Parts: sequence; C-alpha cells; structure tokens
Amino acid sequence: MEIRERIGWNVRRLRAEREVTQEDFATDSGIDRGYISGVERGVRNPSVLVLERIANALGVDVSVLFDEAKAKAFSARRQR
Repeated sequence: MEIRERIGWNVRRLRAEREVTQEDFATDSGIDRGYISGVERGVRNPSVLVLERIANALGVDVSVLFDEAKAKAFSARRQR
C-alpha cells in the first residue's frame, strides 16, 4: 500500500470512529474540505505540517496516520 493511500485510509478510519463528517473535520482542522477529501482518497501529498494539523484535530500522534496494518484492515472492511 502506497504511503498516501495508507495515510488516507487512516484519516478516514479515525474520522469515522469519531463520527465526524468531512465538513466538520475540515472546520476542526482548519483545512479545506476538498483537500481533506483528496488526502482521504490518497491523491494529495500532505506536508508534515498538514499531517500535524490533521493528527491534532483527530487527537492522535502523527505516527498513527502511518499505521499500515490498521489502514489495510479498514480498507478491506470498506471494500467488501
């Protein structure tokens, strides 16, 4: 799994676990909703500073966004 895709699945997973819409998450993180959508789809290449803002808004350490096992498990569940 490519790094952008892994980050995207983890952002989507963490946001879903918190039952937050993309729009509300965009407001909470101060990042445009369209950009958040691109990150979740793995088409954006967010900077370290953007990753930090995302992690802070989700209440997790930045390293959690790189967890490949959780990203794969979540993507497998969503693609069924």
